[in-house]
Amino acid sequence: MTKTLLAVFAHPDDESFGPGGTLAKYAAEGANVHLVCATRGESGESDIDDWGACEALACQREEELRCAVSVLGLTELHLLSYRDSGMAGSPANQHPQALAQADPEALAEEVAEFMRRLKPQVVLTFDPYGGYGHPDHIAMHRATVDAFDMLPEAERPRKLYFVAFSRALLRWMVRLMPLFGVDPTAVGKNHDVNLREAVAHELPVTSKIDISDYYDVKQRAAACHSSQLSGPGSFWGRLPDWLVRRLQSTETFFRARPPFEQGESIERDLFV
Repeated sequence: MTKTLLAVFAHPDDESFGPGGTLAKYAAEGANVHLVCATRGESGESDIDDWGACEALACQREEELRCAVSVLGLTELHLLSYRDSGMAGSPANQHPQALAQADPEALAEEVAEFMRRLKPQVVLTFDPYGGYGHPDHIAMHRATVDAFDMLPEAERPRKLYFVAFSRALLRWMVRLMPLFGVDPTAVGKNHDVNLREAVAHELPVTSKIDISDYYDVKQRAAACHSSQLSGPGSFWGRLPDWLVRRLQSTETFFRARPPFEQGESIERDLFV
């Protein structure tokens, strides 16, 4: 049976700045790796002035996403028709097409249909806090969990994972950032990402994937997202390359379904 993995995210760059190494690894090993992206990231700001043939940020970010999908070797990109909601409390939250305004049941049904059609054994999505509290991340987390649980057992994927930051690494970053003049409570171009709050919502790591052989692929995919390079990930540019490579050579996850039992060994393969 061909292995199939379905990643469900909200914005262009979630796949590359998140579990890009894992996606690239399984794609290179012959798995069908599908990506659902709910929006085109049109509420963000661009770090570049030249959008080429594009006249809107949504076009630019979609092109960047398709570049990353190609670099990672993914099987197919599935774009939904929602609008980026922006961070919590921003005016973009109220746009009628915003993902934050989507009917939760209808959104879950959309995700469930991908599970029925693609028949993945493994599904990846955000953690309950959405990494750093982004309402679109939280919406896709809830939709994916609801979709997984609504399916009858015969149609349900074998496993559901949440992307989970390493506790030790996240706490280390929060302590180190002030030494580089970075406020961990106000990270990113708009200073609206609070990593201290993210630490409070972190999940235990149940699964670790060695991506050292795919680290460079992930970096090339991330580089596709040229309009977003001043985001939280830009902090890594302040550290020596050898240290960044070592710290980012493993991607970590929390297994939500079936529940990870006390006494189980850390997983090293999401399909086993």
